[in-house]
This record gives sequence, structure tokens and C-alpha cells, in this order.
Amino acid sequence: MSTKRTAFFVSDGTGITSETLGHSMLSQFRGIEFEHVTLPYVVSNETTHSVVEKINQAGQRDGTTPIVFSTLVNDEHREILARCKALVLDMFAAFLGPLEQELGVRSSHTVGQSHAIKDHEAYRIRIDAVHFALDNDDGARTRHYHQADVILIGVSRSGKTPTSLYLALQFGLYAANYPLTEEDFDDLRLPECLIPHKEKLFGLTINPERLIAIRNERMAGSRYASAR
Repeated sequence: MSTKRTAFFVSDGTGITSETLGHSMLSQFRGIEFEHVTLPYVVSNETTHSVVEKINQAGQRDGTTPIVFSTLVNDEHREILARCKALVLDMFAAFLGPLEQELGVRSSHTVGQSHAIKDHEAYRIRIDAVHFALDNDDGARTRHYHQADVILIGVSRSGKTPTSLYLALQFGLYAANYPLTEEDFDDLRLPECLIPHKEKLFGLTINPERLIAIRNERMAGSRYASAR
């Protein structure tokens, strides 16, 4: 029998770390339906008290104990959060203490250090890659394809742009993307501008029902959103 629980990801930054760790743990419990709530930028006593109130309200609404994954660094904020009526998994408390003991040094407890730029050259490469992805989005500048590491092809709204930006930001890849049209499928051949770069092409597919739903959000009732 499926059970529903609310899981909170609380952070003094973007929440990416708490979400990543929390999702990894929750994925091990397939019989439970989790409602995920991310609460980022908790940087004051006031916002922390507000978070506690939201967590307690969720517990009362669901009739079950919420699960809280926290990466708060500030000791006072962590103490406030610990008073909520939930299972609080404090990531920093779990790992910083043993690390401090082993290293013989107290941690700085500085907010935002986990996302600080460590390698400025790698950062520059990723930003340049993002600019390339934006400049070469949706077949805008096919003359630059010789600079691309990958060229994503697929129908409109199949996820080409977000995938290009993800590859750029996470891996520093120069990713361009090109939209395939009805004419391309009628001809059953690649557009001329893509033929010299066949070794760089990667096709994206999407479930037809999902594609129709996405297109209807953009242009409801149009031929563009039609299944035919």
C-alpha cells in the first residue's frame, strides 16, 4: 500500500546539495510517495522560523511526520530547525563533526562555500559554452557548427535547448541544436547544413502524448499542437 510523505530540502543556498543527497536517499524507498518541497536561501532567524511553521503545517495536514534534509550551516538556524515536528537529517552535523575531529581543525561554518568557484579556468570554459549554446540555439547560426562538440537535433519542443544548456553548464561542452521540420521528415534526409557534421549529431526523441501536451501549453488548438 502506497504511503504519502512530505520531504523538505532546506538550505541557506540554492538547495541543490540538500536536494541531491535527499533524492538519492528517498529513491531507495519505492513503496512511498514523496511530495518534494525545496526551501532555499534560509539565511535569517525569521526565515528559519517560517520554515519550521511550514514543516509543522505539512505534518498536521498529512497526518505523518515530515522528512527534512538540511544543509544549513549557521548553528543558530540549525537549532531553530531542530525544534520542528519532523525527522531532521542535518547533513552538516552528520559529517562536519567527524571531519573536524579527524583533521583537528574546526570548520569555518561559512555559508555558500560549497558552491564557491574553485577552478576559474573551468568556470570560464563553462560560461563560454553557455554563450555558444545560446548563440546557436534552434538552428540560429549553422555556420558555427564546426566549433560545436555536439549538435542536438529533434522536433520543436523535444527538449533541445535545456539539454544544450545543461551540457554547457555542467560539462563545458559546445552544444548547438537544430529543429527538424515536417519537410525534413518528408524528404527523409538530413538538412544540407547538417550533413558535414554527421559525426556530431545526436537525436532527441519524446513521447508523442507528452509532445502534444507541451505544444498545447504554447499554442492550444493549433495545427502545431495537433496529433496529425
